[in-house]
Amino acid sequence: MVVDTDGYQALVEHLAMNLDVFTSQQGDTGKESIEDVATDMVASNIMSVFEQNPELHSSVRFQLLKEVDLVMADLEEVFANVWSQKATNEQVVFLDEYIALLKNLFDTAVAKYD
Repeated sequence: MVVDTDGYQALVEHLAMNLDVFTSQQGDTGKESIEDVATDMVASNIMSVFEQNPELHSSVRFQLLKEVDLVMADLEEVFANVWSQKATNEQVVFLDEYIALLKNLFDTAVAKYD
């Protein structure tokens, strides 16, 4: 649905090319870890997908949630060394943009069920 697409693979490559954003703890940090920020953003975005598509059948919703679990597992694997570190402002900005791109992939997948 999403994880097995070329678009998702391109996003993973984009993430890999920008890992240097996460190797530095320079800059202001908040109280939330990278895990907290990523989890909250992904959850908010998938809820937006559901709110924008109230007619989605429960089986499609369940499939989307399974895909979100796979995405989160990938993020946890990529960020294994920094997953629990406090997120810097730069990291939050990157995650916000990255997860917005992920949401676009989910929106595209959902559009195929209309």
